[in-house]
Amino acid sequence: MIRDAVGNILADGDTVTIIKDMKVKGSSNTLKVGTRVRNIRLVPGPGGHDIEAKVDGFGPMYLKSSITKKA
Repeated sequence: MIRDAVGNILADGDTVTIIKDMKVKGSSNTLKVGTRVRNIRLVPGPGGHDIEAKVDGFGPMYLKSSITKKA
């Protein structure tokens, strides 16, 4: 069971919102607070990243559930 930063249970296909600015490795851009990420997949990813999603403007990436909030 994977929970977001405020304790809501996440499931495949949910939409989440970024709650903290995050630098994207390999890019000069930053994921800003309030960015919506649609249609997430929960996976055991590298380094504690447990959400796989395609972020508009950035492409596919892994996110930590601790920086997301269910929308």
